[in-house]
Amino acid sequence: MIYHIELQRVYAPIDEQDGVRILVDRLWPCGKSHSSLALDDWCRSVAPSTELRRHYHQQQISQAVFNSRYRHELERISDNLLPLMTYARQGRLTLLTASRYIEKSHLPVLKEATLAALAEEDASDSEPSSPPCWAHMLSTSRY
Repeated sequence: MIYHIELQRVYAPIDEQDGVRILVDRLWPCGKSHSSLALDDWCRSVAPSTELRRHYHQQQISQAVFNSRYRHELERISDNLLPLMTYARQGRLTLLTASRYIEKSHLPVLKEATLAALAEEDASDSEPSSPPCWAHMLSTSRY
């Protein structure tokens, strides 16, 4: 299945094509009211940890190291991706951040992780998971 996940800054104009709008930063964006963002949800739990974010912003680690560590954080808390996966299954999903440069933020890694989790779940749904399902599949196969 094809999923549409867009990445956008919270300061960009709201577009009716955005679909479901989710803020995925740990901190609330400066100068923005709740109503001005037209958010459907705020998923703080999928944002990088405070320590990781701080090290990256203070340039103590490179972007490659940040991306790698953030992937590991997401793997440890993979259940936190479930709300994003649910929204993505409903249609277009826009992930929002206050970061100035989206390509240097956590959003590309989060999008990749969400799409990978969706693909993994879709693949596991294509095979029967219980013996009765397998028995039915074998009895109806054309072999």
